[in-house]
Amino acid sequence: MDYDFVVIGAGPVGSLLAQRLTQGGASVLIIEEHAQIGRPFQCAGLVNPEAMEIVGLHDTVLTPIWGARIHGPSGEVVSIGSTDTVRTWSVCRKLFDESILESAVDSGADLWLSSSPISAEQDDSEVSIKISTPDGEKTVRCSMLCGADGAHSWVRRRFRMGRPKEMIVGFQIEVSGYVGEEGKLDMYTGSEIAPGFFAWAIPSGDTTRIGVWSKAELLEGKSPEQLLKTLMYNSQWSHRFSDCREVGRFCGPVPSGLVKRPLKGRVMLFGDAAGLCKPTTGGGIGPGFKHVETMISDLLRRVEGELTQVQLDSIVAEKHKSIRKDQGRAKALRDAFLTQMGDEELDQVFSVWSKPEVTELINEVGEIENPIPLGIRMLREVPEFKSLARRAVKAVLWG
Repeated sequence: MDYDFVVIGAGPVGSLLAQRLTQGGASVLIIEEHAQIGRPFQCAGLVNPEAMEIVGLHDTVLTPIWGARIHGPSGEVVSIGSTDTVRTWSVCRKLFDESILESAVDSGADLWLSSSPISAEQDDSEVSIKISTPDGEKTVRCSMLCGADGAHSWVRRRFRMGRPKEMIVGFQIEVSGYVGEEGKLDMYTGSEIAPGFFAWAIPSGDTTRIGVWSKAELLEGKSPEQLLKTLMYNSQWSHRFSDCREVGRFCGPVPSGLVKRPLKGRVMLFGDAAGLCKPTTGGGIGPGFKHVETMISDLLRRVEGELTQVQLDSIVAEKHKSIRKDQGRAKALRDAFLTQMGDEELDQVFSVWSKPEVTELINEVGEIENPIPLGIRMLREVPEFKSLARRAVKAVLWG
């Protein structure tokens, strides 16, 4: 073999995967279609504490986020969080991505920039990949091929590994001049600005990232950009955006829901390519990192000959079963409390959330990465909430 592993995609998930593989003694080649790392990026740039602990890149942080202001359709605001607990980190994605990749290269991985796969074939013993590079076409043989190549993954399509359950569309701009609160992100709800989902304003150093996401079938002919303009210029919160000046814009899909076959022979998908974005927030870095950490030892054992293909298939299928269950519960929770609720129902939920004892419970139990424990506690301890959330009972308690 030329390499034990070839990783397609040098984003944070692909780079962490390559780093872990090389640290485990494997030879790794990373293929990246762009000429530079961290551009373009298509996310809000949030990294949860668990994911940050894995890579330790606090020097890439632009703003620590310890709280949030959540806005109901009619204007009721629920403010949560405490300055003594950082809930997530707003990072510079270019520095963040570059730092993880640098660590992978320092660990021994090879990197080909401005390169992309043309074709690939696998058999019982290897994967052969033809790659377009600045120096012409090259063919590389490896023991396993790993696709970490994003929402429109070439690897996923080439090997017919299925599609993410949902492909949600998002649009985001970066601005100066937004009127927010230090250390807090803003979330806005309502059918006029984010049907079935929410819009956001996330502090990122001297600027703010403002965006919206929703499903195509809920947009009724509008684009996410139009929804964002409604929030900024024609909503009850427009005064916060009056001095905003746009400095950048990003758009892209949010693939959520693990694909049917994330492992197919000697080919495996990771990150957005596998459909690992969270149904509740759209974040992909945290789930992607956790997936890498969960799978890395089994991949190394397979290449070293300690596991047969049948054994690897069985182990990975069991681990993916847990991921599917967690994603399914989170999606059902989101649907029950957000996507399937009209504005009047959402206002009723906000009236319950705004009660001091409920806000205290949210601060105590709420987690961005895992909303299920909070859902269970609220259903058990807040009678008004239980009557509003009948659709969620099955999702939260039984999955």
